[in-house]
Amino acid sequence: QVQLVESGGGLVQAGGSLRLSCAASGSFFMINTMGWYRQAPGKQRELVATITSGGSTNYADSVKGRFTVSRDNVKNTVYLQMFSLKPEDTAVYYCNADRVSGSGYWNLEVWGQGTLVTVSS
Repeated sequence: QVQLVESGGGLVQAGGSLRLSCAASGSFFMINTMGWYRQAPGKQRELVATITSGGSTNYADSVKGRFTVSRDNVKNTVYLQMFSLKPEDTAVYYCNADRVSGSGYWNLEVWGQGTLVTVSS
């Protein structure tokens, strides 16, 4: 129904920047909320940032002022621009699409496969 493909992860030095992208494909009418979550080794998955189809955003306190989430509704793509990266930002970053609706389904939640971001000190 819906597939999410992430790109843009990698290795960066502390203080550096990275941009993640996540494109949704498949058969659907709309995606209400898209966003990013992350999971560091030994920790639970946590919210990083989300954005609705109308442009409303939500950020974790730990990334406010450093990360920016944006979205292209035509391309069904969500981005995460990360600045001033810290070693504690090291994690697998997962794209999320929530409240997806299509022919015969609604309120579907979909996850991407994850992309690794490593910040060296």
